[in-house]
Amino acid sequence: MPERCLITRSPIPIVRQSLTYFTLHSVSVWASEFGLTLGQVATDEKSNEITAIPELLRLVDIQGAIITIDAMGTQTAIAAQIIEAKADYVLALKGNQGTLHQAVIDYVDAQLEHNFSGIGARRHVTKEQGHGREEKRIYVQMPAPQDLPGRGHWKGLLSIGVAMLSCLRDGQETAEIRYFISSLPVGVKRFARAVRGHWGIENSCHWSLDFTYREDESRIRDQHVRENFAWLNRFTHTLLKQYPGSESLVMKRRCCGWNDNFLTQVLTGTTS
Repeated sequence: MPERCLITRSPIPIVRQSLTYFTLHSVSVWASEFGLTLGQVATDEKSNEITAIPELLRLVDIQGAIITIDAMGTQTAIAAQIIEAKADYVLALKGNQGTLHQAVIDYVDAQLEHNFSGIGARRHVTKEQGHGREEKRIYVQMPAPQDLPGRGHWKGLLSIGVAMLSCLRDGQETAEIRYFISSLPVGVKRFARAVRGHWGIENSCHWSLDFTYREDESRIRDQHVRENFAWLNRFTHTLLKQYPGSESLVMKRRCCGWNDNFLTQVLTGTTS
């Protein structure tokens, strides 16, 4: 099992009758280190994703992995399931966690006034330039305080973390702060890789499915057929990403249609 896996969701449009649309939401396990989709469960409504995640986790051997999930999946039962499967979690926090989210914000703000001194916190900073923008990311991870409200409800909780992103583009600066709870001990570079790997799904998978596979433009009407094609898209997407070479995914797909030998190499994972 890859060290870092994430639970992610993506809408899969379905057409019914003439111009009637509804969305089938797909919840997937994505191995960020290798660009692999390890499992998928479809739901009819976004609210059902909370029940789909435990089912999905049971389909995959996650022992030894770090599971990252969006804030919707930050549930005590899901955290317990991950720990019982001998894995670790990094779970995003938002307002839907109520007092826990605010308590983490208050604690981080209080420690920030003292530059996180005396609490065993660790900091990691990265800077990147490209595509006309400059990005700076600051990650801070610290032990979860014993008096954190609701701490006892979160099995395996050891640390809390914050990721701060500032981006300068065309003279305009934007900033974003995200908060997390985690079963990982303090080791900020590992925490940073898990957080960055989670958001990399947008470029590594979702963007390709939208623009290379044109998934959002699908006109398949039958729900089960649409779900099967969604799985097939992810399966072939994985094969193409694993195949070596500098060609884009678009060109690799075309080459598979043009050349049976190339198609065989992609399917078998071999090169000539």
